[in-house]
Amino acid sequence: MNGNPKVVVITGASSGIGEATARRLAADGHRVFLGARRTDRLEALAGQLVEAGGIAEFRRVDVTDAAEVRAFVGAARAAFGRVDVVVNNAGVMPLSPLGALRVVEWDRMLDVNVRGVLHGIAAALPLMRAQGGGHFVNVASVGAYEVSPTAAVYCATKFAVRAISEGLRQESGGDIRVSLVSPGVTESELADGIADPQARKAMQAYRSVALPAAAIADAIAFAVDQPPEVDVNEIVVRPAASAQ
Repeated sequence: MNGNPKVVVITGASSGIGEATARRLAADGHRVFLGARRTDRLEALAGQLVEAGGIAEFRRVDVTDAAEVRAFVGAARAAFGRVDVVVNNAGVMPLSPLGALRVVEWDRMLDVNVRGVLHGIAAALPLMRAQGGGHFVNVASVGAYEVSPTAAVYCATKFAVRAISEGLRQESGGDIRVSLVSPGVTESELADGIADPQARKAMQAYRSVALPAAAIADAIAFAVDQPPEVDVNEIVVRPAASAQ
């Protein structure tokens, strides 16, 4: 059990890395506030965490809506008195070649993967400054460091998350910690949103060595549990068998 329990807000908590992170941090003794659009899953997850002895609450949030994100973070503060950590995890990955011209999907990735992170920062940063500290954990991807066919726009959004995270770190003055966690291929529902046949086929082969989501949750827990004077800036987690 953690000797310094924190209030941790997690977006995209209804499945994949977000769910695994909620389970790990609640088991470690942190108080978790879960957000996603699928409230039935959030309710079930929060119930399981509480039944296991953890402390968890939830609220629906669409990270593309800045007002909803402000209300979500505000509800976490109202429930637990403060907000120590925000895990900006919500993301989508509808891969396709640029030539497929799936503009609606491009816009969706920008809205969720980039604006969603910015909305999380905008909602929590004033609270963290007022309370004298806090920690943002932004979930990116190995796509924040490299680009592959069908993933140009997705990688662009993750390059953006990396840039935003580094900018926030430099501007924080040491009071706000910022960690970028970049998973390689990981078991999740992200690939379910790929409609393009070429990209879907490529992803099936790519995912043959996928890590469990718990491996990424472990990396997030490591960053969260460091003492205040230690800021883990970047963690890249890949399957040992993966070339990318």
